[in-house]
Amino acid sequence: MALKLRLLDEPRDRAVLAPLVKREILWRLITGEQGATVRQLGLADSGLSHVSRAVRWIREHYAEPFRVEDVARLCGMSASAFYRNFQAVTAMSPIQFQKQIRLQEARLLLATRPGDVTGVGRRVGYDNPSQFSREYRRLFGAPPSRDATRLRDAVRTPVSVLP
Repeated sequence: MALKLRLLDEPRDRAVLAPLVKREILWRLITGEQGATVRQLGLADSGLSHVSRAVRWIREHYAEPFRVEDVARLCGMSASAFYRNFQAVTAMSPIQFQKQIRLQEARLLLATRPGDVTGVGRRVGYDNPSQFSREYRRLFGAPPSRDATRLRDAVRTPVSVLP
């Protein structure tokens, strides 16, 4: 596969070979171990495609409160069918999924931009700072400010001085 991708480095070859490489990748996807899952994604009416639509919507609107019934309607499903399908695909409820997204985003913000923990909590959708802190600690094992400091310290690399 690496050789095939290197062949695409030449502009004159790219126009001819790129569609073939793309076609082979798709073929391997649909005939490989995860082929059944990939084929389900391609079906517009499958539970998996509905859930992927919901996942995309939740990722784009993670800071906003939502009702499961509204997201189910957006996906063209009843609330019970949506909940069952979502749980089967993601192994968590839609609300748990939203919480994961919120906390991951908060962690990224805290690690890359040191600042106000309460403000970050609000930015990702938490109105209650103590709830944010409690859920953050439960997921990451440390309070937000301590975890952020640890993450920033872990990525710092010493600057060497050249003679």
